[in-house]
Amino acid sequence: MSPQTLPHTYRAYRKTSGPFPRTIELFSAPLLQQLAPRDVLIRVRAVALNYRDIAMLNGRYPTDHENAGLPCSDCAGEVAAIGSSVQGFQIGDRVSPCFNMDDLDGKQRDEEVRTLGGSVMGQGAGPGVLGEYVIFSEDVLVRVPKYLTWEEASTLPCAGVTAWTALGRPRDVQPDTTMLLQGTGGVSSFALFLCIAANITPIITSSSDAKLLQLASLSPLVKTFNYKTHPDQISQVKHLTDGKGVDVVINNTGVASLIADLESLRSRHGMVSMVGMLDNQKAEWEPSALMLVTRKLATIQGTRVGSKKDFQELNAFLEEKEVDLNSLIDRTFKFDQAKEAFEYLESGNHVGKVVIKI
Repeated sequence: MSPQTLPHTYRAYRKTSGPFPRTIELFSAPLLQQLAPRDVLIRVRAVALNYRDIAMLNGRYPTDHENAGLPCSDCAGEVAAIGSSVQGFQIGDRVSPCFNMDDLDGKQRDEEVRTLGGSVMGQGAGPGVLGEYVIFSEDVLVRVPKYLTWEEASTLPCAGVTAWTALGRPRDVQPDTTMLLQGTGGVSSFALFLCIAANITPIITSSSDAKLLQLASLSPLVKTFNYKTHPDQISQVKHLTDGKGVDVVINNTGVASLIADLESLRSRHGMVSMVGMLDNQKAEWEPSALMLVTRKLATIQGTRVGSKKDFQELNAFLEEKEVDLNSLIDRTFKFDQAKEAFEYLESGNHVGKVVIKI
């Protein structure tokens, strides 16, 4: 698309204000015709939803966030126009923005960063992406793999990069590596595909036997257990690993299960990646239980997505392994069905990613 064919207006969704629970509403606005020198106009083709998107609307998000503005952080689209000083991109390029907008090399130590989708992390809220067009500085953009569909590519910025970093960037792993993935949401589902591609044995959990059967069919490597019918995570993990434990736990629930996660690790050098917040950040274990970290030489890693460098490394891995993400997409909604997409995500009936095609 050339600048001459740009529309004068565009449509987008914004978060409503007022008491919780909130919703989203469609609106139209003028499309900026003159870009800043280093800005890039993106024609959004698909937006993938994350749990944080509904948590912000329902008052369950644990940090401050913008009360209005566009929701969502994960999108993919094509460059529609570029500013006069843009060097790295051309019209037609397939791109996505980085979730952490101010920590592009992963080395930021002293300052909080803006994150996509409206959460406030010290430097103000980053923009959301649920619209027909969005504008970003070229610095925060990454080319997405050409072989992916728009829907598949839209899952990369938050869910994909989070899975990549939470697994410890699994390009070169030892034989017999095993990882526990809690739940069947976006991060765990994406991590499952990465594990299969890296020849890692994933153990994924759910309260639905039907979901587990669906995921087990993806590869002989996949192991599963139902955490409702088998609530003792430690014994299930030991059973499925011949008593060894796992190398990594992706914790999507929160601090309540942290001690069980540490107990589920191998005897030495395992890692718990703290990703989720489903338990409302409440726990009943004693602080002394954290001595497991010392006894096991374990690592507890805080995971807040990743850097631009991580995003690029993930894309390189996907292209090298030709990872098929088609089965990652649970359901796709039209742009006019965005509210229905949010409701479906909140229902918990999905396995993998819920996507809005634009």
